[in-house]
Amino acid sequence: MTIAGVREQKYNNEISTLASKSPIPLKDVPQAVSYVTRELMQDQKAFRITDVVKNVSGVNQESITGDYMIRGFATGNNAMINGLRISKGWTPALISNLERVEVIKGANSALYGYSDPGGTINSVTKKPLDVSRQGISFTTGSFNTIRAEADVTGPVNDNKTLLYRVNLAYQSAGSFRDLQGGKDLLLAPSISYVPNEKTRIDLDLIYSSINARVDRGQPLLGGNGGDSPLHSTPVSLIATYSNSYNKEQGLSFLASVNHKFTKNITFNTSFITYTYDRDYLEHRVNNVYAPDAAGKEISNLVEMRLQRGMQKNTNFNLMSYLNFNLNTGPVEHHLLAGYDIAKQSTPAGSWLTSLKGAYRNAANTAAINTYDPKKPELYLHDKAGNPVPNMPHFDLANPNYTPQDISSYFTSTAQVATTMYYTNGVYIQDQIKMGKLQLLLGLRQEFYTDFQNYKKAEEKKVRQTALIPRAGLVYALNKNINLYGTYVEGFQPQSAGIVGDPAIYGGPFDPLTSNMIEFGSKTEWFNKGLTLSASVYRIEQNNILINANNAVNPEFLEQRGQEQSKGIELDVNGRILPNLSVSANYAYNKSIITESANPELVGAGKEFAPHHMGGSWIRYNLIKGALKGAGVSLGANFVTSQKTAQYGLITLPSYTVFNAALFYQIRKIQLSLNVNNLTDKTYWLGRGRSTVTVNPGAPRNSLFSIGYIF
Repeated sequence: MTIAGVREQKYNNEISTLASKSPIPLKDVPQAVSYVTRELMQDQKAFRITDVVKNVSGVNQESITGDYMIRGFATGNNAMINGLRISKGWTPALISNLERVEVIKGANSALYGYSDPGGTINSVTKKPLDVSRQGISFTTGSFNTIRAEADVTGPVNDNKTLLYRVNLAYQSAGSFRDLQGGKDLLLAPSISYVPNEKTRIDLDLIYSSINARVDRGQPLLGGNGGDSPLHSTPVSLIATYSNSYNKEQGLSFLASVNHKFTKNITFNTSFITYTYDRDYLEHRVNNVYAPDAAGKEISNLVEMRLQRGMQKNTNFNLMSYLNFNLNTGPVEHHLLAGYDIAKQSTPAGSWLTSLKGAYRNAANTAAINTYDPKKPELYLHDKAGNPVPNMPHFDLANPNYTPQDISSYFTSTAQVATTMYYTNGVYIQDQIKMGKLQLLLGLRQEFYTDFQNYKKAEEKKVRQTALIPRAGLVYALNKNINLYGTYVEGFQPQSAGIVGDPAIYGGPFDPLTSNMIEFGSKTEWFNKGLTLSASVYRIEQNNILINANNAVNPEFLEQRGQEQSKGIELDVNGRILPNLSVSANYAYNKSIITESANPELVGAGKEFAPHHMGGSWIRYNLIKGALKGAGVSLGANFVTSQKTAQYGLITLPSYTVFNAALFYQIRKIQLSLNVNNLTDKTYWLGRGRSTVTVNPGAPRNSLFSIGYIF
C-alpha cells in the first residue's frame, strides 16, 4: 500500500492504490477514479460518507442512512477501508479519521474478487506524521448539533522511527425528522514504525459507537392505487415509537507492512479484522396500508412490524502482493502478483424477536399472518368492524409516538442462523509502457466458498469460481493529456442459502456477473494544480435475482436476465489560482432492463437511476488587504427526476440544492460558517423499497465552527 500522510493542500489527488495496488499515477490508470480530499471534506463540514458522495460523479444517495447507486447499480453491504473489504454497519460512522474518500468506477473484481458493477467506495485513513501537529475544533448549529474533533500527531522518539496519531470525534445532534438524531463517538489511534527508508509498519485501531434510531423514511398517505402524494405528510413524520432504539458498535484493527527489497521490488501485506455489534428495538412500517372489514385500504393507517434483536458479525481480510519494475529493452513493466483472502461470519448468539402474525384471531389467543376479508369470522374485530392488528396501526393523520409495550404482542423469538463464507484469489497484472503507449493486462482466479446450514449436521459447502480478466490501454497525447480505454469484468456469487436449496428458491442460479467497456481522458492543467477527467461507459449486469411471484411458494426466485447502464461522466478538481479552488462533477446515465421473463419490463428504466446529476464547490480566499485570511465558498448539487422501486407508481421530482460557506483565519484560529440548502428546498433523495415511504432531504441548516491548530 502507498501511504499518504500529508494533509492535502488542494482539492486534487494524484495516487489511488485502490485502482491498481501500485503507485501508478491516477493519470496512467485506464479506469475512472473519483475522489474527495480531506480539505474539501473539512470545507463542507462533512461528518459522514453521506455528506461526501455528492462530490462524486455518478453516485446517487438513495436513503438517509447511506444506500447508494453508482452508475445506476446499487452498492452492496460491503465497504472498503484502505483497500480492505468489510461488511458495513447500518448507520454510517463518523469520518474524522479519513484522509480522503475515493470511488473506482465499474467492477474491480480483477484485483479484489467480489465487486459491485457500478463501482466501489474506499475510505483512506490518516497516517502518523513525522512532525508534531495538533488541532481541535468545535462545531454547533441547527438541530441542536454539537461536535468536537481532535487530531494529534507527531514522532514518539528523537530519530522519528516511531510515529503516532490520534483522531477523536464526538457528535450529539437532533434532526429535522421526528425522534431522529443521536450520539456518535469515534476513536482512531494509529502507530507507524519506520526503522529505515525501506520499511514501514502501520497499526490502526478504529472504534465507533452510535446511539440513535433507525430512520425508514417519511410514510405517505395511501390512495390513488398506491400512488401517495409526496406532500400528503410532513417530511418530519416517521412511523415509529419513542422506545425504539438502535445501538451500534464497530471495532476495526488494521495492520500493514511495506518493504522495499530493492529499488525495483517491493512487498506489501495488510489485513483488517472487524467486529460489528448491534442491539436494537425497531417499530417500523410493514410496507402496506391497513385494511377495513371489506379489505379496502385505509389511507391514513399503516401496518407495523416489530424487530427486536441482537446482531453480530465478524470480518477478516488479508492481502499480500509484490510489485516489480522491470525493463525488457525499451519496454517498461510494472508487474503485480498477489493473493488475498476474506472471511465473513455471523457467530452464534444473534437473535431476533418479531411479530407472530399481523392480525389477532377471533379468540384473541394468537395472530394470523394476513387478513382475509372472505373469512371475517377468523378474526377479532374492533367497534368499527375492522380487524384488530397484532400490533396497533400507526395513524399518519394523528401520529402518536407514545412508547409501546411489546410484551402485549404475539411474538416469536428465533436464533439467527450462524453463517460463514470465505473467498480467496490469486492474480497477476502487468502495466506495460512503450513510449507514449501503456497497456494494462490483469487476470484473477477467484475461489468462493459459502456454507449452507453452517455448524449443523447437514452442513454443506457451496463453491463458486470465476476467472476474471481486465485490460486497458493508455495513450499520452502530450504531457498534459492521457486518453484511455478499458474492459473489466465483475463477479458476485449468490449466497449458499439460495444456491444450495433449489426446493425453496428454485435454481440452481448462476453468479451475478458484469462487464464494462469505458473510454475517457485524464488531463492536468495549471502546473498539475487542476485535473479534469471525462469518461463514457457501458455496463451490463447479468443473472439478477428477483421474486418469481409464485402463488404456491412465495420464496421462489427467478433470474431477471440483464440490466444495462450507459453514461457520460466529468470530474474537475484542484486549483485554478493559488486562492481559487474548485471541485465539480456531472453525470449522465441511462439504466434500463434489457432482458426479463416479463416482456413488459424490457426497455423499462431502472429505479433510483436519474438521468442527470452533478454538483460543484468553489472556494475563493482573500490573500491581500484588510480581509486577508477570509474566504467564501459557493456550491450546488442537482438530481433530475427518478423512478422508484414500484414501477410507475411514484416519480421523485428533480431538485437543486445550493450551499455556501464563509471562512476566516486569524493566526492559528480558524472560523467558518456553513449554510446548507440556502433556498430551503423541499426534496427527496430516494425511496425505500416499499410502497409506503420516501426519504426526504434536509431543509436549510447551518453550522458554525471554530478550530485551533497548535
